[in-house]
Amino acid sequence: MDTATRHLLDYARSQNSTSLIVLQSGSRLVEENWPAPDSPEFVPFVHGETMEGDLLEDVASLQKSIVAVLVAIAIEKKLIDVALPVSAYLGGGWSRASSGQESAIRVVDLLTMTSGLGETLGYEAPPGSRFFYNTPAYAKIASILTAAAGVPLDQITHDWLTAPLAMNNTSWRERPAALANVGNARGLVTTAYDLATFGEMILAGGPGRNGQRVVSSSTLRPVFERSARNPAYGWLWWLNGGEQMIDVRSNHRLGSLIAAAPRDLVGAFGHLDRRVYVVPSRDLVVVRTGAAAADADFDQQIWLRLNEVIG
Repeated sequence: MDTATRHLLDYARSQNSTSLIVLQSGSRLVEENWPAPDSPEFVPFVHGETMEGDLLEDVASLQKSIVAVLVAIAIEKKLIDVALPVSAYLGGGWSRASSGQESAIRVVDLLTMTSGLGETLGYEAPPGSRFFYNTPAYAKIASILTAAAGVPLDQITHDWLTAPLAMNNTSWRERPAALANVGNARGLVTTAYDLATFGEMILAGGPGRNGQRVVSSSTLRPVFERSARNPAYGWLWWLNGGEQMIDVRSNHRLGSLIAAAPRDLVGAFGHLDRRVYVVPSRDLVVVRTGAAAADADFDQQIWLRLNEVIG
């Protein structure tokens, strides 16, 4: 093992990681697993292991990016029009806004975190006027998918995504009581290997490793277009390379999402620093799972080390 790879792995292990996978041009440059750290915050997210010994983790808000792809597939199937009001799929009364306020909120406003609703789903601002990272509002997208397709989210996810891509260890599960206040009752439980498979599909623009296409590249494209209110966000995906950004805590700052990373990076991010980075210019997919990193500057620091490995 070369020095750069050793430095990367030493850093990842020191940051409470359970897995790190680096794929470039179809080659597996790095694949390392570590035991689950003894972290009370991490325990509710662990759902045992696969038969192969891979850790099964509820990957928190990383699920949002997978749901965005399900929406794209639903668009291609002509089941969803994101320009329509949410009430076209859920009927009235799905929020705590007035009927007039609610009827103005479109599906795309949920996808871009610009619904104008607060965390209790009450009206706070006109839709499309501000970025506010809102998990309870996001959770309505699962109901939209279910209403549009006429089948449960589990079946949608299996039939449209995980079965075609052979993501055999990925499923939705009810969250334990310890996670009852996160605004989303169901967690996506998966492995680092399955996330890498998903990342490779994103990198390829729709087909999986076996060549089976789950969505067209043209339908997938809007998922990664910068939203008007936050250049670092698309449809439930984080985007690098913008001139400014708003983070999950509504902090504004100038500059890119991750200064050390390539500008075309797109990322599926989850609580406790779960990550899927996809970088088309480097033909690269990186997956990191585990508990919260000790380093508050984790994304920047791991990319400084990744750059030494990928050249």
